[in-house]
Amino acid sequence: MSSKKLHTAAAGSEDELKVDMSPMIDMVFLLLIFFIVASTVIVVKQDPKVKPPVADKSKKPKDGKGRIVINIREDGTYLAETGDITFDDAEAIGKYVEEKKAIEEGKGLVPIVHLRGDEGVPFKHVRTVIRAAAKAGVDNVIFSVYGFEKK
Repeated sequence: MSSKKLHTAAAGSEDELKVDMSPMIDMVFLLLIFFIVASTVIVVKQDPKVKPPVADKSKKPKDGKGRIVINIREDGTYLAETGDITFDDAEAIGKYVEEKKAIEEGKGLVPIVHLRGDEGVPFKHVRTVIRAAAKAGVDNVIFSVYGFEKK
C-alpha cells in the first residue's frame, strides 16, 4: 500500500529524482588518501649479482621491518644492502650489524639479519655472517630463496 502512495506521489511531481554523488566521491578520495598515508612501503634493494637458491617449501615473510640485509656473492664477497659497502672480515660485518641494530631498535623494531647468499656460496661464508651477527646481538636470521625456478 505504501509503495503505491510513493509511486503516485513521485509520478505527480514534475521534478526528476536524483541522487547527489558528490559526498560519495569525497568519501572515496578521503579513504584513498588515508590508506596511502597509513601504509608503509618496504623496499629491499637486491644485488643483481646474487642469485639465491631455489627452495620448494619457502614462505614469504609477513613483515619486512627491521631488516639488516647482507649479500654474499658467489666469490665470497660480503656486501651491505645497497652494495656500496664491502666487508673484509667478520669484525667489519659485526660493526655494521651493531650500527644497524641501534637504528632499528631506535625505531622500536626488532632487528633481523636478512641474508642473501648466492646459490654457489659455501656454508663457511654464511656461518661467518651468522656468527658476526650473533656477536653483535642479533640472533634472528632469515635467508632469501626463490620459491620457484626463475627463468
